[in-house]
Amino acid sequence: MTLPAGVRLVELTAHHDDRGTFTELFRATWDTGVEAVQWNLVHSRPGVLRGVHVHVRHDDYLTVVRGRAIVGLADLRDDSPTAGAGCAVTLDADSPAAIAIPHGVAHGFLFPEAATHVYAVSHFWDPADELGCRWDDPGLRIPWPAEARPQLSPRDAALPSLAELREQLARAAVPAAG
Repeated sequence: MTLPAGVRLVELTAHHDDRGTFTELFRATWDTGVEAVQWNLVHSRPGVLRGVHVHVRHDDYLTVVRGRAIVGLADLRDDSPTAGAGCAVTLDADSPAAIAIPHGVAHGFLFPEAATHVYAVSHFWDPADELGCRWDDPGLRIPWPAEARPQLSPRDAALPSLAELREQLARAAVPAAG
């Protein structure tokens, strides 16, 4: 599988002993491409899909700490070497890994089971930096599971097509791929 340019999948090491598990989620010395200014904790029920969203400025860094998530990715940056590419990555709390998603890469999170994820962002929340499109738009080229019939928030259910999102991005001037 080829990830969009700038997306980083970071394998995390779980240290087990008779008390439980210790896992480092983030170190400033790791090359994630995300300089975190805020951390968030999200619990999702089985069947929930969050997204598909894309950010004009901020980058995300996240890991699943309970359950499993299928992360759909689509590179919407015209100047990226992976422009137009779509893929899906599974993050599972039993096999710790984290993913860094740069601005301009659309992403959605499908939770086939109850899950909790922790994520950091490089800029504080700003509604102008929260764009999105329908999760199942075929132009995203995200290989969601065929049986996916997700529960969406009212906001995500009302998101426009990818074509309309691309028009919004052109007006917002997404910075170059990094």
